[in-house]
Amino acid sequence: MAKRLDVKQLSPEERLELIEELWDSLSEEDVKLTPEQLEELERRRARLEREGPRGRPWRDVLGDSEKRGA
Repeated sequence: MAKRLDVKQLSPEERLELIEELWDSLSEEDVKLTPEQLEELERRRARLEREGPRGRPWRDVLGDSEKRGA
């Protein structure tokens, strides 16, 4: 039987790295979307093609927050 990894023994940085490795190991075939999820994904892709990317860089949001003293 394979030895089980005790993730609580890992540092937060090591756990985040493990999460990233696990996430990257998945392929589209591994993740099955429901019809509703597929519909939403297509809706968002169509909006992105129509309107282009939206949002603000994280640094701008952080700067605004710091200015307000939050």
